[in-house]
Amino acid sequence: MKKIFYLAAIAVALTSCQKQAKIGFVDNGVVINDYQEKKDVETKYEEKEAAFRKKADSIGQAFQMEVQSKQAEAQKSSQAKAQELMAGLQQKQQQLQQQMQMEQQMMQQAFQADIDSVINHVKAFVKDYGKDNGYTYILGTSEAAATVMYGVEEDDLTKTITDALNEAYKK
Repeated sequence: MKKIFYLAAIAVALTSCQKQAKIGFVDNGVVINDYQEKKDVETKYEEKEAAFRKKADSIGQAFQMEVQSKQAEAQKSSQAKAQELMAGLQQKQQQLQQQMQMEQQMMQQAFQADIDSVINHVKAFVKDYGKDNGYTYILGTSEAAATVMYGVEEDDLTKTITDALNEAYKK
């Protein structure tokens, strides 16, 4: 009986010496959306988008003026000449549309690449934060994918990590 008691005491002592996992969690959406670098990327591309729209409007107005001029010229010309003028306008319109679509697509791809870079910065920062602060796991959650269904408030690192990220970004 004594042997069983000693074995049980040793087993309890050994299991109590095992490392306790330190777990925290973050709301990915909040961290990303409150991260100043992401806000700066969005502002940069909003400005680029506004400049693009201004350029597109300017090109569109110039093209409209050209259309009106060509229509007036076509009314004074023969039917064959009028058709030639209109065909040239259609071709130019298609080229302008393709050019604008290509520029917009390139801008969207650049934006996505910058956002992906921001996300990678956040992931790397969270990983380093976890290592530096003794976390075994830092889980991520969001509205779209609620991987953390419940967590006590003191394990929520969302604000702590967001603040630390923004502080590091300022430097």
